[in-house]
Amino acid sequence: MTAAVRSAVILAAGQGKRLRAEVSGYPKGFLRLGDRPIVEESVLRLLTVGIAEVVIVTGYSAGHYEALAKAYPGWIRTVHNAEFAHSGSMYSLYCARDALRGPFLLLESDLIYEPRALEVLLAQEAADAVLLSGPTGAGDEVHVEAPGGLLRAMSKDRAQLGPEVAGELVGISLISAPLFALMQRIAARAFRKSLAFDYETDCLVAAGRERPIACPLVPDLLWGEIDDPAQLRRARSGLYRQITALDAAARNGIAPRGH
Repeated sequence: MTAAVRSAVILAAGQGKRLRAEVSGYPKGFLRLGDRPIVEESVLRLLTVGIAEVVIVTGYSAGHYEALAKAYPGWIRTVHNAEFAHSGSMYSLYCARDALRGPFLLLESDLIYEPRALEVLLAQEAADAVLLSGPTGAGDEVHVEAPGGLLRAMSKDRAQLGPEVAGELVGISLISAPLFALMQRIAARAFRKSLAFDYETDCLVAAGRERPIACPLVPDLLWGEIDDPAQLRRARSGLYRQITALDAAARNGIAPRGH
């Protein structure tokens, strides 16, 4: 088992342009498929597995996240990316560098996922890990090449990768302090040219050339990114209902499927 992980970062600066019809006036993390915004549901899963502090990096419509932080005093804090309109996800993570000490879980705000996603990352032995799933058919997938179980490359175009594609990027990772320091050095060089630098396909892939990053695979993981109308329809078509059933089982101490 890896060292105790007490912190998490949720990247939530994006404008959600492809979902404007659904999220006009609020960030996509505040989509509601059930009683709470999906980002709040994610926070509650994190608290359930022992995360003591969640840092949310805000950007577009940041006031909603500020209000959420006030509802969870001592658990949620926010960091603002003032350059959100023309920066990538790595710049958002870079903005949180002074708020982080030790290892942390890294997530995106537009995810729905079963509790097993967090449990697998926290239970595996590697200090650094990027969670993968089997094929989802969700559209806009990021495929991960991982020979020997270690990160080599990522691409939305599977044809650009070699034969050892291990699975799809979920958007939940375990980042150690040494890996984050390396990512910051890589990003600082990239930012001299542009802030449009992503944490996964750009920075993690570059870091993986210098440091081993494990890619644990959960073939039947239930999860979804909600970045466009098609993905939202997929979530509403039954996926979210399945995930909430697993959430309830976890809260009641019932071992979910796959354990």
